Amino acid sequence: MLVPAEHGLWLPESYFTLAMNPNPRQTQLLELVQAQGSASIEFLAETFSVTLQTVRRDVQRLAEAGLLSRFHGGVRMPGSTTENIAYRQRQALSLDGKTRIAKAIAAAVPHGCSLIINIGTTMETVARELRQHRGLRVITNNLNVAQILSDNPDCEVIVTGGVVRGVDRGIVGEATVDFIRQFKVDIGLIGISGIEADGTMRDFDYREVKVAKAIIEHSRQVWLAADHTKFNRPAMVELAHLSHIDRLFTDAPPPDSFAQLLEHSGVECSVAQDAPAYETTLTLVR
Repeated sequence: MLVPAEHGLWLPESYFTLAMNPNPRQTQLLELVQAQGSASIEFLAETFSVTLQTVRRDVQRLAEAGLLSRFHGGVRMPGSTTENIAYRQRQALSLDGKTRIAKAIAAAVPHGCSLIINIGTTMETVARELRQHRGLRVITNNLNVAQILSDNPDCEVIVTGGVVRGVDRGIVGEATVDFIRQFKVDIGLIGISGIEADGTMRDFDYREVKVAKAIIEHSRQVWLAADHTKFNRPAMVELAHLSHIDRLFTDAPPPDSFAQLLEHSGVECSVAQDAPAYETTLTLVR
């Protein structure tokens, strides 16, 4: 059954069940499989101290939502180093963490500033948190971001030229890069698919990477939004090094090796911890 979502989207009912009201065990199971790449049903049952039947039910629901791929005796994450997880699946992954990251970023963005906001589900979550800001001028190559922020009458939204990707309404191509090169903004907000152990940031689409590089070059400060699943996640195309970033917003303390790398690179790391709905807690790692 398809259910209407925001901005004219229609999604499977199972997507909303998992994304909006997640079972904590299913969330932990998904994150464990993502961290390892794959896992057997027996291993998952033992890890979570539940029966094989319970794990199979969890796996079935996650697979129906497109968040896991099943094989005989186990499960794995969809995709590879050459292909990103599908857009609808990324919307559901780490939803709570993305929301906390978005609230932290919105709390740090001053009124009356200029921004470039890039492609990605986290960026769209950030846009929703910016709808009450005043005097913003936002350049974006994300039509979803543009539509979200157009609800804010005190925000000027400028959409780049380029080729629109139907799957996520992102805009890419040489025209996008040329358009961004006309500006110099206060803050460039970017997402990423993976951060390797040496601090290399990587993504899957070379066209998207070229746009992100232009954003880095034409922003006075560069802020990266990356939930905890992005650390040590492989991807094919090199974007930049962490040393090109001014601030990192994430939802859990980075692994020790990354904390040292961030400190060495001079990156301010803001960890958005769990907090009441009316309050965002930031832990700074220097």
